[in-house]
Amino acid sequence: MTIEIGKIRNVGVVGHGGVGKTSLVEAMLFAAGAVTRLGKVDDGTTTTDWDPDEIKRKISINTSVAYCDWKGHRVNFVDTPGYGDFIPDARAGLRVVEAAVVVVDAVAGVQVQTEKVWKFATEYNLPRAVVVNRLDRERADFFRTLDSLGRRLKGRLVPLQVPVGEESGFRGAVDLVRLKAMVYTDGKPSEAEIPADLADRVKEYREKLVEAVAETDDELLNKYLEEGALDEAEVLKALRAGIADGKVVPVLCASAARGIGAHPLLDLIVTEFPSPAERGEVTGTDGKTKESATRPVDAKAPVTALVFKTLSDPHMGKLSLFRVYTGTLRSDSTLVNPARGAKERTGHASWLQGKTQKNVEALGAGEIGVVMKLKETQTGDTLSDEAHPLELPRITFPEPAISFAIQPKTRGDEDKISSALQRIAEEDPTVHYHFDPETKQLLVSGLGNLHVEMVVERMKRKYNVDVNLLPPRIPYKETVKGRAEGQGKYKKQTGGRGQYGDTWLRLEPLTRGGGFEFVDDIFGGAVPRNYIPSVEKGVRDCMKKGILAGYPVVDLKVTLYDGSYHDVDSSDMAFQIAASMGLQKVFLDAQPILLEPVMHVEVTCPSEGAGDVIGDLNSRRGRIAGMEPAGETAVVRATVPMADMLTYEPVLRSMTGGRGAYSMEFSHYEEVPAFIAEKVIKEAKAEKEKAEKH
Repeated sequence: MTIEIGKIRNVGVVGHGGVGKTSLVEAMLFAAGAVTRLGKVDDGTTTTDWDPDEIKRKISINTSVAYCDWKGHRVNFVDTPGYGDFIPDARAGLRVVEAAVVVVDAVAGVQVQTEKVWKFATEYNLPRAVVVNRLDRERADFFRTLDSLGRRLKGRLVPLQVPVGEESGFRGAVDLVRLKAMVYTDGKPSEAEIPADLADRVKEYREKLVEAVAETDDELLNKYLEEGALDEAEVLKALRAGIADGKVVPVLCASAARGIGAHPLLDLIVTEFPSPAERGEVTGTDGKTKESATRPVDAKAPVTALVFKTLSDPHMGKLSLFRVYTGTLRSDSTLVNPARGAKERTGHASWLQGKTQKNVEALGAGEIGVVMKLKETQTGDTLSDEAHPLELPRITFPEPAISFAIQPKTRGDEDKISSALQRIAEEDPTVHYHFDPETKQLLVSGLGNLHVEMVVERMKRKYNVDVNLLPPRIPYKETVKGRAEGQGKYKKQTGGRGQYGDTWLRLEPLTRGGGFEFVDDIFGGAVPRNYIPSVEKGVRDCMKKGILAGYPVVDLKVTLYDGSYHDVDSSDMAFQIAASMGLQKVFLDAQPILLEPVMHVEVTCPSEGAGDVIGDLNSRRGRIAGMEPAGETAVVRATVPMADMLTYEPVLRSMTGGRGAYSMEFSHYEEVPAFIAEKVIKEAKAEKEKAEKH
């Protein structure tokens, strides 16, 4: 028995970290009777923060799902994280809902991630409401927060309520449409008359509400200007249309920890927010013709569902959270994943209440659920009807910004590390990992320090792998600036047959990125033909190992122009060793230098902080390529040596109050300044000596 699509409300709960989103979801679940007691984040007892890492840190790290039934409607909540390193999860969560509840703190007002999630909601064109939470805290102020909303967020923000009581005396709110107060005693609501001391304020904000609503419709505006008032039914009708079109964003009051404000918010969700049916048809790519195609949002249409979150649990295996867009997804059915060309058997489909699964026979269009143990499917993939495959647009995730090297604490854990990382990267598409053959390190990349630390904690707790985090090594390279020539001779006499090889080499630099060129310039058989490949091999092996500081040698032309041999004692091995000795000697005479990787860096920051960002990049030997203002933010582009970017993330965070973000990619190699090169060479030699001792 699937739920009628018009009765479903899918709502993303988003906002900055620590503003009480999880507590607000808990308060609504409790108000609707979906849970029997009000869980608390501090006690680790809420429905949607169930992961041990979340309970330990008292923050949401994963998007999770819960539902309740309210006045004949099914409300699915997608509770999302609010900390910067986990914010891509919020974007994925908003992709599968019809509306957003943006939670802000009544003391702090609009914070960094509030602006980010607001942009995500705008990008997906979602109707939204703002809840000013924690109004019972010291220094909480609804009207000051309202100013902050008006200044920092784009849109027509209009209070639907004004608070009754303030700080520890906060006990409810006045509904500005119905002109009634709802006050709470011991978490139970009751209707009351408007307190006398609020009469003027209620009148002022009621007028602002009616005016904002009237402006969404020309006919209503004329009526309002002529008569000076609108009745309750007209206000409600225009309010619903205004919210759906995004012309009006209602603002409500709450203290989630005390359960205040949950009931009116649930009322707003079921009466004012759209159902999945009202979002119209879905568009995707036809799996057969590869052309754009649409499909009606209907339980009878072929099934299409989008996986928006993957969780892996060592006990339960892989869980895929999905949203059904069209058709009906039945338990134990076979669907196709068009992106990977794979068939998937769904097994039991379930509703999710935090970590608790409730098996159902089928999930209809608009519903959100979970299936276990899909083999190929990952976050962002579509599951679709085999006969009519349709792939929905993928969820895009940002590229990681910071990398660390990891090494196992116990020998022999290398295999366990890669399988643990594979599972974690399936759960979280913003975690990347790869082995760097140049530095011989396994690198793990994420969106910030906290993000990578969490990966390491998860590896230990879930997969029993203990690792150390190290800063990544810089993949320096070695080359020469000048020309030089000289001899490399290897002569060894032991009992019996000896070893003899003699080579004369000339070295010249190639242009940057030129690689390696070997020239055979031997006349008159000074070195026999059959030994020339051995000379080249000796040179190549020596270049791989490095000469100055153990980094690979690049951009070099080596000419073999003379030599000698011995009829009996010469061998391939002798000429390899001779060439290697020759290269090591001549290299040091040809003005050797170190090269370092230079990154192309792009920083987005508040406009007023652009000067500080540019100053800081200059101090990191950066070259500024340009700056573009983009409204309230600015984008700074620069090239900066990789070595100076390793500690950038925490510095940028504190410099911009958490509002800056950056991305970087490799640009080119250039010469390391002599004073830095000396230090790098010294450190490399010390490390080599230490390794040899061990």
